[in-house]
Amino acid sequence: MKIRNHFSLKTLNSFNIQAITPQILFPSNIAELTEIATKHLSSFYVLGEGSNTLFCEDEAPTIVKPCFKGVEVNEDDSNFYVKVACAENWHEFVEFCVKNEMYGIENLALIPGSVGAAPVQNIGAYGVEVGDFIDRVSWFDFNKQELIEYSQAQCKFSYRESIFKQRLKGAGVITHVHFKFPKNWQPVISYQGLNSLNSPVSAQDIMLKVIELRQSKLPDPKVLANAGSFFKNPLVTNARFGLLKSQYPEIPFYPQNNGEVKLAAGWLIEQAGLKGYRQGDVGVHEKQALVLINYGESTGQDIVKLAQHIQKEVKMQFGIELVTEVRFIGHQGEVDNVSAGNS
Repeated sequence: MKIRNHFSLKTLNSFNIQAITPQILFPSNIAELTEIATKHLSSFYVLGEGSNTLFCEDEAPTIVKPCFKGVEVNEDDSNFYVKVACAENWHEFVEFCVKNEMYGIENLALIPGSVGAAPVQNIGAYGVEVGDFIDRVSWFDFNKQELIEYSQAQCKFSYRESIFKQRLKGAGVITHVHFKFPKNWQPVISYQGLNSLNSPVSAQDIMLKVIELRQSKLPDPKVLANAGSFFKNPLVTNARFGLLKSQYPEIPFYPQNNGEVKLAAGWLIEQAGLKGYRQGDVGVHEKQALVLINYGESTGQDIVKLAQHIQKEVKMQFGIELVTEVRFIGHQGEVDNVSAGNS
């Protein structure tokens, strides 16, 4: 197994934050994961492509960066079944699916990150969530030192949540994601920006439109260091939404099946006067207020302080607590927003 000591993570996170890990391990098979499990690491973090990660301190924990690769496709009369290794690039996998006429995740094009990270966050965009197309997930459990299969129901997918972010956090590694794509495909084009597509619409049309929309609003991390959407879109009760709607008639909203209403975090931040706001070398993107930017050689703490300022201002104006989507990593592993600010 490839191992590096005293390793800089600056090029392995899209915020371009300098942090040093005492050791980074690159397992590429189950035997190497078993070897890691026998080390009984006290603190570590599983890193994909680093596109949803903020290193809050100069020192990072031990990093496990799985390198499993490969895609396998099977089918029956009704569905395609696709087994994808965790280190495959997510957007390249979306392109692969559309090219091979396996439809469903075209709305999730251009989301940065690896396939293995997709179930953890239950990534979603433009009316689609990845959990809807996951049949099961292969998970290597460090304590049991064995591979376990979690069904879609067992993954406990919800808005930007899963069992891998909750009960199983820090307990193992996703090795493969198993997708199920119905051959009876139904396009999802109700979301603003896609509803202008002319019928009949193809999956290729949707993918290209999503790419166009994302590129028009979201900065390329290679040009401006960022981690995409920094905050989750908040969910409020219908009664609470009614009060907000009476105060702010133009507020964007998305009714949910459970009776709650999803609000646009970017709009709330913009209304709080923070779109384009800067604190030194960190700031809020001028085109999309949901994106925080590292304009120079900022530290993780600089971004934490900016995030907490945004949360304070939005709560003051709307009474809504914004929750971070980006994962905060200290030297002992993942920490919450408050703890990160006290590091």
